[in-house]
Amino acid sequence: MTLYDTFDLQDILAILPHRPPFLFVDRVIRFIPDRRIIAERDLRPDEPHFAGHFPGTPIMPGVLVTDALAQTSGLLWGFSKVTRNSGTPEKPELFYLAAVSMKYTNPATPGETLHLCAETDRVFDRLHTFNVEATCGRRLIAKGTLTLAMKERTS
Repeated sequence: MTLYDTFDLQDILAILPHRPPFLFVDRVIRFIPDRRIIAERDLRPDEPHFAGHFPGTPIMPGVLVTDALAQTSGLLWGFSKVTRNSGTPEKPELFYLAAVSMKYTNPATPGETLHLCAETDRVFDRLHTFNVEATCGRRLIAKGTLTLAMKERTS
């Protein structure tokens, strides 16, 4: 088992097709290829979703927490692929969120850091299932499973 150093925003942008304002991962702080990844997202008060969800008592929408976990899972898949290719990055493949089963237990609020953990559960052809968890400090925000479907490469 190999534990890798952290990955920064530039590394993340080389793997994920997402871009601001729909990029919800700032950095990777722990990575074990094909097994586990831990990433972080700083919840900035000026993010547009906080203005309307909910004014006066802003919280990060659960659907965005789920997307942050899906992006983290995609990073586990993408960085694992890069390590198998001896560090040679390829053109990133697209993946789509295919299935979700989540439980939300506490809100995440502006000014906090969302810790995002994904662990590989099952792989079947182009479907990859992950066990995921989001926390802020010691508070559990969300936990569940999600499945990503990797798009067939056309070129």
